[in-house]
Amino acid sequence: MHHSPKVFLVLIAFFSLLTSQAQYQMEFLTRGVHAVPAGNGKVFVSWRLLGTEDQGLTFNLYKTVGGKTKKLNRTPLLKATGFIDEAVDTNAVNVYTVKAIINKKEEAKGESFTLAASAKPYLSIPLRTPQGYSANDASVGDVDGDGVYEIFVHMTGRARDNSQAGMTDPPIIQCYKMNGTFLWEINLGKNIREGAHYTQFMVYDLDGDGKAEIAMKTADGSIDGKGTVIGDSTKDYRNQRGYILSGPEFLTVFNGQTGAAISTVSYDPPRFPTSLTPSEAELKTMWGDGYGNRMDRFIAAIAYLDGKHPSLVMCRGYYTRTVLAAWDLKGNQLVKRWVFDSNTEDNKSYAGQGNHNISVSDVDADGKDEIIYGQMTIDDNGKGLYSTGIGHGDALHVSDMDTERPGLEVFGIQERFGDAGANFRDAKTGEVIWKKASVKAGEDGEGPGRGLALDIDPRYPGFECWVAGAGITGLFDNKGNKIAEKTPPCNMGIYWDGDALSEVLNGVNISKWDYVNNSMVKLFDGRDFGCVSNNGTKSNPCLSADLFGDWREEIICRTTDSKELRIYSTSIPTEIKLYTLMHNPQYRLSIAWQNVAYNQPPHVSYFIGEGMKTPAKPNIVIVNQK
Repeated sequence: MHHSPKVFLVLIAFFSLLTSQAQYQMEFLTRGVHAVPAGNGKVFVSWRLLGTEDQGLTFNLYKTVGGKTKKLNRTPLLKATGFIDEAVDTNAVNVYTVKAIINKKEEAKGESFTLAASAKPYLSIPLRTPQGYSANDASVGDVDGDGVYEIFVHMTGRARDNSQAGMTDPPIIQCYKMNGTFLWEINLGKNIREGAHYTQFMVYDLDGDGKAEIAMKTADGSIDGKGTVIGDSTKDYRNQRGYILSGPEFLTVFNGQTGAAISTVSYDPPRFPTSLTPSEAELKTMWGDGYGNRMDRFIAAIAYLDGKHPSLVMCRGYYTRTVLAAWDLKGNQLVKRWVFDSNTEDNKSYAGQGNHNISVSDVDADGKDEIIYGQMTIDDNGKGLYSTGIGHGDALHVSDMDTERPGLEVFGIQERFGDAGANFRDAKTGEVIWKKASVKAGEDGEGPGRGLALDIDPRYPGFECWVAGAGITGLFDNKGNKIAEKTPPCNMGIYWDGDALSEVLNGVNISKWDYVNNSMVKLFDGRDFGCVSNNGTKSNPCLSADLFGDWREEIICRTTDSKELRIYSTSIPTEIKLYTLMHNPQYRLSIAWQNVAYNQPPHVSYFIGEGMKTPAKPNIVIVNQK
């Protein structure tokens, strides 16, 4: 058979595209069947559609009570992955089983969830909280490869902001199974200071074996989950003000199942290029101050820098100098991939652009992730992609916010008073599409403390945006037009009710924005169940994520006495059918970085909201380790 050169060129281009778009290695997840009491003798049952499954997949739902089983649906369930059981004996044990229908044949076993008699509307996980500590930020990962997440909890005692002197208690990380089984505890020791900006813990399957690891900064005296000490436990590097300005700094990856240290390397970048104890003047020259504030501002993330394997990205600094170091876990050894440093001659424009938060997304659609580090973006190869020059901010959102523009957008805020207190940009190019000046533009002082972008008003296409503080009032559409004078709380978002619009998550309170009356309608409040939020005025739950059930999100909260975690899931049915958000790579990576510094809500890489289109299958391959 003879082909023209033109045909060959087309074939070469086609196969080149296929090979350039590698598939992200994603974790195996079970069907995630979950049942929630919905009141009045009703139960809401939901389950996952996986990212590898077709939108047209149908299901049968069975209920077993007292040894008797009956099918609850008359025809195969197609429209959504949820069902309201209208007649439930709540005093009995109800076992719900979901079976997929594949190629017109029902799977043999399916997956079940047992709803206990007189079940409460949450899952309870008893905690082994150390005396004087409380549960704080959490993350999830599957440590044993069974397709069910475990929960990692950062326990905090006495804590300080970087700008505050004073001794702190050692940070402690614990791991629990969903059934409440305690797995291990890691104590980072006295040479790691406690506070929102010090310990950013990354939970992810870094080596592709189907089991999650956890990585974080360590020091002399850190103790792993097996009781093994890292470095020299006799050393105490705290100065009289409680800061730690000397001594070795490490980066350690721990086994997620046992808490045992796998690999420990020197933290990059160090405080100072030499092992000598630097003077305050030397530190100030390098980081902007000499007492331990700016140099100990840490950020972290996970990113698929080659489009296939996840890499660990550990960072230092954002007010002045900024350094990002990417690492791969290969053969139980951390291997450095690249380092980006704003101090190098080519990167001067990237200094001072970082946030108290971070995001990861494939902004240029080349199949590989970029690091959105506040007002700058680092390409997958460790080179600067662009810097807006707007400067440091406290909030960051990345998604397809403007459905009329190609690609993704970024909404952020500017901490110092200036002309970009609220700003909206193209995620790929950095082009600032619109910005709003703080009322006191040009003066030295604080800008907006928070900013949020969600689709909360169906009358306007795409996301709405708003900020808190600096005199920037009102709700804006994604073109920058003010559409309302009042705004909802400016904290986090969550998908909770049945429509495609986002709800507003503030602390442990979930509310719906009534866009007609410019007011909030309460849907759920964890305080009604004895739960509280974390991190003071930052006010967030331990974690918000799509943990099980359909695509809507759960929240993990701590009780007031911090002796228990409670996981709440919606009992509201929906007619929207989406694959689990955790199989959207950007969203999954958002859950990994959510615990970092000032928590931000996760976003998917496509548009969820009024008038949304059904998203295409994600470009993933499942690492199946049962």
